[in-house]
Amino acid sequence: MVTTPETTPDPVPDSNSSKSGSAKADPAKTNSAKTDSSNSKTGRPPREAIVEALMRLAAEQPWSDIEITDIAREAGVSLAEFRDAFPSKGAVLGGFARMIDAKVLAESSDDLADEPPRERLFDVLMRRLDAMTPYKPALRRIAFALRGDPLALAALNGVALNSQRFMLASAGIATEGPLGGLKLQGTVIAFARTMETWLDDDDPSLARTMARLDREIRNGERFMERADDVRRFTAPFRALGRTLMERRRNPRRRDPEDEQDRDPAAAI
Repeated sequence: MVTTPETTPDPVPDSNSSKSGSAKADPAKTNSAKTDSSNSKTGRPPREAIVEALMRLAAEQPWSDIEITDIAREAGVSLAEFRDAFPSKGAVLGGFARMIDAKVLAESSDDLADEPPRERLFDVLMRRLDAMTPYKPALRRIAFALRGDPLALAALNGVALNSQRFMLASAGIATEGPLGGLKLQGTVIAFARTMETWLDDDDPSLARTMARLDREIRNGERFMERADDVRRFTAPFRALGRTLMERRRNPRRRDPEDEQDRDPAAAI
């Protein structure tokens, strides 16, 4: 007698268990998501880990000796992850600037709302220097290495313009309008000059740095006042110039009757 093996029917999924299973996240996917957001050896997001790694290396060795492979190794990320975060070593400095921006902007300036713009800006820029203090040795070396590189300085000026736009906004100072660009560039220059003093100022009170920043802001105020006076004085001339240019671009349409008068056949 041949016996057929007993077949076990496929289990019918329980509706309650399937619901609870769908509500729970797949552990593998959860771990993968965590890895995507913080897969460096420090547990930080890759962008932050790369920025911190570059600043550690820059504090210990010349800027020109640092390769992207060194930064990736120090950050504990792959070259693919580095490339996904930044296109170059220089771009990491832009990431550093954004990181400092975030630290400054996380603090409120509401307690200075009643102070003059000069005082509000002074406070914001001093907070920026405070946020940069842990990276001072690295910034010293980087500033020394890049001061003779005009292309790098031009690129960093663009980064600084974006940062100072938010610093001025945090201080409640408008950056739009006819003189907005001039105000932004002036703040970049004032802060860069202050940084020159700050990098050599090892006094915990930062007396020299604060005096330099106060002087630069006051000079900037006077310059902007003169620029505004010039703008108002030249407004009529600029308006006249625009009118003349418009006329040159859009010559007056001739009246049909005038055209008839100028038509040679009109004399017949």
